[in-house]
Amino acid sequence: MSEPIPPQNAIDQPPIIVLVVDDQPIIGESIRRLLDSETDIEVHSCSDPTLALSTASELSPSVILQDLVMPDVDGLMLIQFFRAHPKTKDTPIIVLSANDAAETKATAFTVGANDYLVKLPDPIELIARLRYHAAAYHNFLKSYQAEQTLADNKVLEQRVEARTAELRLALENLKQAQTKLIHNERMSSMGRLVAGIAHEVNNPINFIYGNLNYMSSYVQDLLALIQLYQAHYPTPADPICEKLEDLDLEFTSSDLLSSLVSMRSGAQRIRNLVLSLRNFARFDEAEVKRVNLHDGLDSTLAMLGSEIDGIDIRKDYGDLPLVECYASQLNQAFMHLIRNAIDALSGLSSSSSESFGGDKLPLLHISTSVTEDGRVMVWIADNGPGILPEIQERIFDPFFTTKDVGGGAGLGLSISYQIVIEQHRGKLKCYSVPGQGAKFVIELPVELEKQAIAPDTSKAASAKTAPASTVKASTVKV
Repeated sequence: MSEPIPPQNAIDQPPIIVLVVDDQPIIGESIRRLLDSETDIEVHSCSDPTLALSTASELSPSVILQDLVMPDVDGLMLIQFFRAHPKTKDTPIIVLSANDAAETKATAFTVGANDYLVKLPDPIELIARLRYHAAAYHNFLKSYQAEQTLADNKVLEQRVEARTAELRLALENLKQAQTKLIHNERMSSMGRLVAGIAHEVNNPINFIYGNLNYMSSYVQDLLALIQLYQAHYPTPADPICEKLEDLDLEFTSSDLLSSLVSMRSGAQRIRNLVLSLRNFARFDEAEVKRVNLHDGLDSTLAMLGSEIDGIDIRKDYGDLPLVECYASQLNQAFMHLIRNAIDALSGLSSSSSESFGGDKLPLLHISTSVTEDGRVMVWIADNGPGILPEIQERIFDPFFTTKDVGGGAGLGLSISYQIVIEQHRGKLKCYSVPGQGAKFVIELPVELEKQAIAPDTSKAASAKTAPASTVKASTVKV
């Protein structure tokens, strides 16, 4: 007799492990003999139904052949036990019973059996059914394992993505910290430079300005003396007459006095600029100090110089108390906010500006006031093109800018936010309606408490709509 030939796909399948659960050992032995010629099928028997569940858990069979009528344990209930156990809940169960009643078969299928054979089945049919259910179970396990692997990979991928996001955020925070550190160092260096230049220029300009008073007096005395000579000696010698004619004494006298007035005015402007430089830098006031915010605003405007040419500057200053603050840093915040408004107004012509409230020129409006609870308010508004709502939500984010590449790092408003919110426990908000300009509002306490300054957790750049009475406002170009 020739050796049995396994099915074509049996080579690719793992061994088929069959567990026979029957209280009669002879049944198990008979099944083993029926399958003895099948090299890929292993038969294991369990004649004690009370041990069937533990045996199946240890063995992990491919198929369970189970009797229905057994002492101590009901066969249908045992099927339910198998289905309730995590190790056997999906294992194919073939009922092997002498009962051929249709109702019994239906009940067996209802409680979880996969197939039903009457004792003792034909070997060919038994082998076919065992192979079919074993292959189906094997494919199910492969599919389940693939799904588990896919799920595990997805979880791993999510963890990698989360970790990557954390690293990206950490890198971004590091970049922001480094950029702000560089910016602060540059501002500190600029403060030293400005303070040094202001000091070096201050002494000679004071010398010039002070001597102009004496020079003006001396010139007037000399001109008076010349007039006396002309009165008492109306007919001087010919060389003197020729010199007077060449000199045009009347024009020279008038122009000399006018030049002295211009020199005095120019010297005064230089003195004012030096004072503005010193007030803006305030390098000698790195610690908290009470200052007049109006001086800081005026110094900032003076520092901007020609940048505000052609812009209508309106100042409505209230009666402010001296504010306890880091003056140099607060001046930086003023500088960034005012320069942002200037950038927004730079694209407006006189004709286009007339459409924004009828002003003849682009308007920059700076006002101050004190609230009922004693907090200081600074309003910096313009009548530029305004800010879109989606931009308002991000204007205080580091590195956000609407300028072209190379036009700015996008740190100006972010640094202003940090200075006002974190270092002075104030508030910085933006109000804007597109086409109607923008308004930035700074709210500061008059006194800084001695404890550590905690950053404000609220999003200051809330995209709120300005009331109709507010000054119209600008496109953000930080």
